[in-house]
Amino acid sequence: MRKRQLGQSDLYVSEIGLGCMSLGTEEKHALSLIDKAIDLGINYFDTADLYDVGKNEELVGKAIKHRRNDIILATKVGNRWREDQSGWDWDPSKAYIKEAVKKSLQRLQTDFIDLYQLHGGTIEDNIDETIEAFEELKQEGIIRYYGISSIRPNVIKEYLDKSSIVSIMMQYSLLDRRPEEWFSIIKDKGVSVIARGPLAKGLLTDKPLNQKLKGKGYLSYTNEELKAFLIKLENIDPSHSMTELALQYCLYQDVIGAVIPGASKIQQLIENVEAGSSERLSAQMYDKLQQIAKPGQYEQHR
Repeated sequence: MRKRQLGQSDLYVSEIGLGCMSLGTEEKHALSLIDKAIDLGINYFDTADLYDVGKNEELVGKAIKHRRNDIILATKVGNRWREDQSGWDWDPSKAYIKEAVKKSLQRLQTDFIDLYQLHGGTIEDNIDETIEAFEELKQEGIIRYYGISSIRPNVIKEYLDKSSIVSIMMQYSLLDRRPEEWFSIIKDKGVSVIARGPLAKGLLTDKPLNQKLKGKGYLSYTNEELKAFLIKLENIDPSHSMTELALQYCLYQDVIGAVIPGASKIQQLIENVEAGSSERLSAQMYDKLQQIAKPGQYEQHR
């Protein structure tokens, strides 16, 4: 598995990571997926305290505790579950972050987190206070580096200007090219993008077309536009599967530190790793893919 440096950190992550949200809560199954991912060369695992009310962190912690030093472990903070677990509220305060990290460490059965990410963010937040919390956690050795998980341009700009983030997690795929507008700015700051949702909820996999089209479209694509796009994608390059095209499209830009598709089955995991390890796209093929996919940009939070 090829690796990339995350920002200007000393974290070298597998190009294909595992988004752990899709592991489920059945322990044997979840542990088998993580074991298989490690066997396949994945060293980067992304979870969050929000997922399954902390259960996801517990499963990840159990799976990696005997090989912790071989793993780049990422988790997230900022969404505070209510006591009755009826939902959660946004809380990026310093007090909450420093309280929440202790609970994450316990669930993950570790004494440090490689990458601690703010799980959202608004321009109304006290961003200076949030940054201060992460910087103190770095100084205390509790976290090695920090990043944000946000698609809001105004929030991203604030953290690029004010903080020492090494990564920004953004939804990014051939069907959601909105982040590309910011790639040059992010790269100039020495920060990496972590691409979540690179397979666009399975639309960019090799499943049959009739299983993917449910009459709802996707983001700015109507169902008719989506169908036309997928038919073009199926026929654009016989040397690559659709999953390969999707993941290699994301990996083409060196500002991308890793792509993190989820996988709820072993076979999906294998297909993702094989696709991520496949032949790189030529510049000509990359341009062809850009010609058939809408560029797009974020209209809100600018």
